[in-house]
Amino acid sequence: MTYDRLVCANCAAPVSEGRCPVCRANRERLQQESNFFAGLNPTTLIALLAVLIVAVALLAHQTV
Repeated sequence: MTYDRLVCANCAAPVSEGRCPVCRANRERLQQESNFFAGLNPTTLIALLAVLIVAVALLAHQTV
């Protein structure tokens, strides 16, 4: 989730603007939480998904 559309309950301003301490704290927290997936491009995500599907298929084939 991106924080550019979130509205702060404390000051009723967009969280991305960081007008109050609550906005700034939540903006910082959201930025820290999303660092891992923000660095991955769609090709990498598709490759990881393909590897996961192949691993599940191999596991299912071995158990049959």
